[in-house]
Amino acid sequence: MNTVEIKQNFHNLIDKIDNESLLLNFYELLKKRSSAREGKLWNRLSKDQQNELLTALDEIQNPSNLISHSEMKKKHSTWL
Repeated sequence: MNTVEIKQNFHNLIDKIDNESLLLNFYELLKKRSSAREGKLWNRLSKDQQNELLTALDEIQNPSNLISHSEMKKKHSTWL
């Protein structure tokens, strides 16, 4: 999807929601995210935390490291 399609789909989704509380939650989330300075959270992390995230990002790029949603549900069924 390109930017225009994402915006159109997002507008369509919003138009279908009648729950005022849900809409307000989305609004507040987007408002905070759009006003946040890029990299602010990253810069608050320690070097170790940054390295852990970069390692995790590398690991998820390899499909052999991933498990399906159903496998995850089965593995953690006692907690669901």
